[in-house]
Amino acid sequence: MKQMPFEAAHAREWDEFEAFLDKKKSFDPAEMPARFRRISQSLALAAERHYSADLVDRLNRLALRGHHALYANQRRESQQILDFLLGGFPRLVREEWRLVLAAALLFFGPLLLLIALLQAFPDFVHYLLSPQQIASFHEMYDPANRRLGMREADTSMAMFGFYIWNNVRIGFQTFAGGLAAGVGSAYFLGANGVIIGAVAGYLTQVGYTETFWSFVAGHSSLELLAIVLSGAAGFKLGMAVIAPGNRTRKAALMAAARPAVRIMYGAAIMFFAAAFVEAFWSPITEIGFVPKVIVGTVGWVLLLAYFLFAGRGHASR
Repeated sequence: MKQMPFEAAHAREWDEFEAFLDKKKSFDPAEMPARFRRISQSLALAAERHYSADLVDRLNRLALRGHHALYANQRRESQQILDFLLGGFPRLVREEWRLVLAAALLFFGPLLLLIALLQAFPDFVHYLLSPQQIASFHEMYDPANRRLGMREADTSMAMFGFYIWNNVRIGFQTFAGGLAAGVGSAYFLGANGVIIGAVAGYLTQVGYTETFWSFVAGHSSLELLAIVLSGAAGFKLGMAVIAPGNRTRKAALMAAARPAVRIMYGAAIMFFAAAFVEAFWSPITEIGFVPKVIVGTVGWVLLLAYFLFAGRGHASR
């Protein structure tokens, strides 16, 4: 292709890209990588076909400026993520403390109650768990196992994928349930509290205390608090449905969705971290009960301190 048809075919895109770099025109930032690649391809073709030095120089300048703008934008995005984790996320959780407290009571209430109840009435577990589930938990937490919480044939990487999927499922159900006026979130919080409490109470009562609690200690703070935060985010949506105020329900939901989704971003990171710990740390039997419980306790203290104190004294972003 000769230079003139080549320029005619691409001039509009080059002009738009240059106007964007000069801040005279805007387009969706998501288009930036694709537009930059096309500019780079045009530069490569112009140089290969020995087009005029003016054209090659112009495209070279656009490519250099585009490269700078693209990676500067990526650095800004990375900084925004870091700022959110260091301050924005815990501040947002504190701002929604009433919803977080309600979710915590609905989740931890049944969980702790059943742990205590099953110590006195162990047969009650049969109303909550099937015989197959009970047998499976016996197998996973048998003190004779070389790896806790998993079958002999399972690998840590396979379990990592399973735990991520399981955590995503629980988090999404609990969050999305808020759209049903918060009832779905309340149900999933209570149901998960009942199941986890039943398993913990039963295994403690039958004498698998060390194997079970050493397994869950490391990841429990991340996973359980992420479930609570998913419920709080769901309640945020539910409140918009129940009490939209002077706005339409659609407008109220749109306003509530922004903080709710941001809470879920943080909860998703916690779920991912919990899955990693659960797959690669929790099953290890070479580390004793006491060190694992100490690590788990430190995790709870640090995470609670993070939500109570991180980001104080700084403006929200």
